[in-house]
Amino acid sequence: MDAKVLFNEKFKDNIKCRVCPHNCMLSEGKFGICSVRTLKSDIPIAINYGEIASCGVDPIEKKPLYHFKPSKNILSVGTFGCNMTCTFCQNHEISQNRPQTQYISTNKLINIINEVENNAGIAFTYNEPFMWYEYIYDVAKSIKEVNPNTSVVIVTNGYINEEPLMKLLPYVDAMNIDLKGYTNKYYNKICGAKLDPVLETIRRCNDHCHVEITTLLVRDENDSIEEASEIAKFIASVNENIPLHLSRYFPRYKMNNAATKVECIIEAQREAKKYLKYVYVGNVDGIDNNTYCPKCNELLIRRNGYNTEVMIEDNRCRKCGEEINIII
Repeated sequence: MDAKVLFNEKFKDNIKCRVCPHNCMLSEGKFGICSVRTLKSDIPIAINYGEIASCGVDPIEKKPLYHFKPSKNILSVGTFGCNMTCTFCQNHEISQNRPQTQYISTNKLINIINEVENNAGIAFTYNEPFMWYEYIYDVAKSIKEVNPNTSVVIVTNGYINEEPLMKLLPYVDAMNIDLKGYTNKYYNKICGAKLDPVLETIRRCNDHCHVEITTLLVRDENDSIEEASEIAKFIASVNENIPLHLSRYFPRYKMNNAATKVECIIEAQREAKKYLKYVYVGNVDGIDNNTYCPKCNELLIRRNGYNTEVMIEDNRCRKCGEEINIII
């Protein structure tokens, strides 16, 4: 279903899309980088409004969110389109292509959320949610009008302009933001984007909702200790309590680099912990991903895969009283 692009600007004979930092010039019948925004009869439209390509119920830890509603489920939905072209994309079938979809109205989606057992709310994920901006804005706003306790989660690459982000944030409870690397060279070469707008998104979101960060460590690309250190230092400059997930890369899509060495991931975690209170490892079996109090080391959350045992009742350590960056 088509919907008018909410953020746009008339520019000579074309219209500039102002949703993300690419600021694509849209012309009749031709799409921007995201492959979902175009002009139709001189009106800027997004063609994926309400079109759902993937839908499922996941443990919230799978997003990954370790410090937001642990042990809860979350309804996860995605559409098609993305404003990055990551060569390792694990969801390229929907992010870089036009899959089969089903239209689901805002009201119907809210009803589905309410039917899910042990559900925290809804997560917009799988492809790039901000390329679904018009639908997400309507859904998130409606959810908060109907039931403010239903959580809205966005799993994103963080590549969005300030104005649309700030318009949406009042209706968002948590984000997992990909910080894919810490150099423009990496972002340009691997992702088709720039670093700085993502850093700005992280800063802005930290002031308005719960934030966790994921970095996929790609072998021979961004898996150096120096880069892990720079990423951790940046996050700590925003908030040392933000959880960081360092995830192991495996060959996917167009990238054939060998899988990242486990010892590199562990070393990167050790380095990041010099600056951050909570650093976890993803895509590696047998790793201790429990949450401990950063002050007294008391076990607060035990995790075995996606099985989660919560041993904290609020946001304070039961042993020493340390405040923990967690939403139960």
